Amino acid sequence: MEIKASAIAGTLESSDVQVTVLPATDGIDLSIQSSVMNRFGRQIKQTILDTLNNLNVKNGKIVVIDKGALDCTLKARVEGAVFRSCGRSTKNIPWGNLK
Repeated sequence: MEIKASAIAGTLESSDVQVTVLPATDGIDLSIQSSVMNRFGRQIKQTILDTLNNLNVKNGKIVVIDKGALDCTLKARVEGAVFRSCGRSTKNIPWGNLK
């Protein structure tokens, strides 16, 4: 899947995460800001990269501002932002094929 436009999913509320995706051509450029970075930073990064890999996203700038979200919330926000960026958020979402 290709990130074609900038898109945002999530909020800055406690226990949520805001994910912004932007088009890029030089691989994945990931920026993470988290209130729990010292404790869960590696897991947050791995969840984001795994989700992008499952969506077959090879290029993009990903900006994540985490306020203590669970992995399932983080995954859903990444998926939502990517789907919005390529116009797939309103129809034809491949839910059955996602891991």
